[in-house]
Amino acid sequence: MMGSKPRWRAIVIPLAIAAMVLSACGSNKDEGKTSSAGGSATHTAKIALIAPLSGDLSALGLGMRNAVDLAIRQANDAGKIKGWKIEFDPEDDTAKADVGAQVASKVASDAAIVGVVGTLNSSVAQQVQPILNKAHITMVSPANTNPTLTQGADPANQKRPFDNYFRVCTTDAIQGPFAADFVFDTLGLKKVAVVHDKKTYGQGLTDAFKGEFTKKGGTVVTTETVNPGDKDFSAVITKIKPLGPQLLYYGGEYPEASLLTSQMKQAGLNIPLMGGDGIVDKTYIKNGGTAAEGDFATNVGAPATQLPSAKKFLDDYKAANYKDDFSAYGPYAFDAANAIIAAMAKVLPGKTKIDDSVRQDIVKAMQGVALDGVTGKVAFDQFGDTTSKVLTVYKVSAGDFKPEKTADFGTK
Repeated sequence: MMGSKPRWRAIVIPLAIAAMVLSACGSNKDEGKTSSAGGSATHTAKIALIAPLSGDLSALGLGMRNAVDLAIRQANDAGKIKGWKIEFDPEDDTAKADVGAQVASKVASDAAIVGVVGTLNSSVAQQVQPILNKAHITMVSPANTNPTLTQGADPANQKRPFDNYFRVCTTDAIQGPFAADFVFDTLGLKKVAVVHDKKTYGQGLTDAFKGEFTKKGGTVVTTETVNPGDKDFSAVITKIKPLGPQLLYYGGEYPEASLLTSQMKQAGLNIPLMGGDGIVDKTYIKNGGTAAEGDFATNVGAPATQLPSAKKFLDDYKAANYKDDFSAYGPYAFDAANAIIAAMAKVLPGKTKIDDSVRQDIVKAMQGVALDGVTGKVAFDQFGDTTSKVLTVYKVSAGDFKPEKTADFGTK
């Protein structure tokens, strides 16, 4: 629980290997269309993706798209679901909640779709969840970290809102305190400023960070807000600078964070910026320039490039010649797709069509899915949350995100 004392179990991984996060470019939606299948397949079921395939966050969405495409191609080639082939329908939500709702309605109207990988953004997920739930379509997110999506709005009375929703990444109830412990205990910093973008993800992450940081005895000198899409952060920096923080903790994503860290340093506020998984992409470093050096970020899981379980995925992804890098969430999207495929494999053999009862059976089957994934063990608790609590702190060093500490952040 969030209020209990954290327990760390170190994950022994060499830290000399580069982090998994890489930048991506391009946004060809049709590149992700998958329809290959073994010759014995006579029926078709679809898995959709809902993620940003264009716009500022497309570097993350395109990596997700390619990873799901790879998982589906491999499943079809292996004949994973007897008598069935899987088709892939990648949809672009542009990282906007209203667009996500429109896309979800489109997906829900396709009778062949039984599962969705997505979304990237927690704010988009809030709009997508009820639409897919009404249609009994299984949804597995590689990236949503806001706790309310699985446990409801009241942390003291946790209640799962939608039984069709699952995720393979851990939540901000873990990520925020993990970051706070690192700042207070490892870096030895006691005064921080907090800024967030008012979105579901950013505000939830900073709330979790502040709760743990102040409980440990740290001081939050101020909490400021910005807007998604802002370019000028001079007013916020002017408020923060005289307060003498030792670090700025940011809740939001890399387009704004990269400008904020650059403008901070230009204004003489020479302290590290630390954020969550929303800033872990090479685009942050590219846009922030030398100002990003020494900044920190947390991300769910361990670096894929350091996991023996990820070697085949990395090799296969490279061999597939995707023009976009897998980025921060490609491995998680691959695991999310394979979890859906595992549930489909329990339900579809012997069936001849997709109907509402089949969709409901796939939702039920998802709850019991357990597999060895690229990112580690994939399984779900009673809320649909991943049972894994592994996270990593990265530091920007020599123009890359370098892992500083990987640990299992359990509670007792």
